[in-house]
Amino acid sequence: MAIKEITDRLGDDFSFDLICARIKKELPAEENIGNVKVRRLGRGWNKIDKFLLPRRGFKLAKQLYDNKKHDLVWAIMASFGGLAALFFKEQFPAVPYVLTLQEGDTPAHIYSRAQWLGPYYGRMFKKANFITAISRYLKDYALKNGANCPIKVVPNGVDLGKFKVQSSPASPSEAGRAKFKINEFKRELGIKENEKIIITVSRLVEKNGIGDLIAAMPAVASRQPGVKLMIVGSGPLEKNLKTKVKNLKLEDKILFLGSVSNDEVPRYLAAADVFVRPSLAEGLGNSFLEAMAAGVPIVGPPVGGIPDFLADPSTGSGQATGLFCEVKNPASIAQKIIQILDDEILRQKIIANGQKLVQEKYNWDNIALKMRDIFNKLIDSG
Repeated sequence: MAIKEITDRLGDDFSFDLICARIKKELPAEENIGNVKVRRLGRGWNKIDKFLLPRRGFKLAKQLYDNKKHDLVWAIMASFGGLAALFFKEQFPAVPYVLTLQEGDTPAHIYSRAQWLGPYYGRMFKKANFITAISRYLKDYALKNGANCPIKVVPNGVDLGKFKVQSSPASPSEAGRAKFKINEFKRELGIKENEKIIITVSRLVEKNGIGDLIAAMPAVASRQPGVKLMIVGSGPLEKNLKTKVKNLKLEDKILFLGSVSNDEVPRYLAAADVFVRPSLAEGLGNSFLEAMAAGVPIVGPPVGGIPDFLADPSTGSGQATGLFCEVKNPASIAQKIIQILDDEILRQKIIANGQKLVQEKYNWDNIALKMRDIFNKLIDSG
């Protein structure tokens, strides 16, 4: 998403050859998306395409460079694609090399990958001419891995045209129509008009902490009987999480809605009263930013890049944009949800501050301008 949002906004001044693993066989080997020529390597039969990307990707990049002298090589994440970019940089040292850190995995998972790559992992950082990181957390991570080039925090953003910031309705009739649409959507989902809605938009994997959110629901329901949790997303833990819901006798409180397209997510957010994701790790946390843009107050833990945008009033860290919960602590998660649902003044304050922050700091237009400036300076000095 970040690549598309940025490259779309760079217009005709730049063109890109994107090399990646095929991953899925139904994806074409080559296609044009905007000003990006996408080249997928492998047959898409299994994960081996990803592991072969470093050598295959370097070989293709070298062939492309022999025919069309590229001005810059840009690696997304210090992983398989980043390793291909490193091989290219070592073969063509005069070409500027930018590394963008988007990692959102737990430190243990990242370490397992780093261990597999051996000394090549650190070289991805040390050979870079410039590093961008989507959070301060990842900037510090780059420094810990030996980066000695300029590093700038350039976050991911939100499509404000899609996740429209809800301003005051122009008239009572407009407000009535908006409320009618939301209530109609709730009825489609089997939710009553007066029920409070908690939402999470997450892949159902261990690092997103959805099991802890489910475990918090009995305490929330005891304080707010008319409450439901919408889980938007799918993943390998879905069966286990549904079993957990059944064991806790929460089938009437929790809706598993599966994966929905990013274009559909705003509809679900519009129906929600609070967004929660008790993650164990986050590179930044785009789903939080999208909820903030849509006017939904957020609850999350102080891990990874989340403290870049979540200011909890109890910490005195600035205007409140959400509430912090503790990691792996269902009681803490429940307490923060209840606090937002019970305190309408606090809720509205968090909504207003969150919307303002997203508009000012997480607008894709501004982020693309920052990347344009970085690219131009590196190319001009090359």
